[in-house]
Amino acid sequence: METTFTFPSVPKNVEELKALPESDLSTPFKTCALTMLVLLNYEKDTQATIDMLNFLKGPAPMSNFEIQFLRDRLAGKMHVVRSYFAGSSPANSYAPSEPLQITVFDNPYSYPEENWATLHMTSSGADSPRQIKCRLKPSTNQWFMVENLALSDIRTPAAADPWA
Repeated sequence: METTFTFPSVPKNVEELKALPESDLSTPFKTCALTMLVLLNYEKDTQATIDMLNFLKGPAPMSNFEIQFLRDRLAGKMHVVRSYFAGSSPANSYAPSEPLQITVFDNPYSYPEENWATLHMTSSGADSPRQIKCRLKPSTNQWFMVENLALSDIRTPAAADPWA
């Protein structure tokens, strides 16, 4: 299954995030799309982004290790997050089209056990899809982000590539 989400803007805080219809977190697809969407806010307001990620992580907020990992992965590399949105490419320095669109998909191995899902997204700067792992909380029927495996390095934006 494949689901494309369209967002008119990037939420700036948890209240704006909760106002989005996808924030009911009723599917792991919604949780994955929102995870990448809120990361677009990281450079503008790191703490607000962490707060939004904690909302998406539910009962298991970000650890100090995860916060440091995020800082290390995104320092000077916000193009990695933008690369998952439609219209982005190395040639345009990963500038996505507006409104923002992101496609999340599963495969036959996405559901290794009950209440767990590993969904995929395609980066315009990578050769293979990247994943986000989610877990269902049965008491609320909400899917929460457990692990974001989508922040690995990708091809350098053409504007920053001395060999382009």
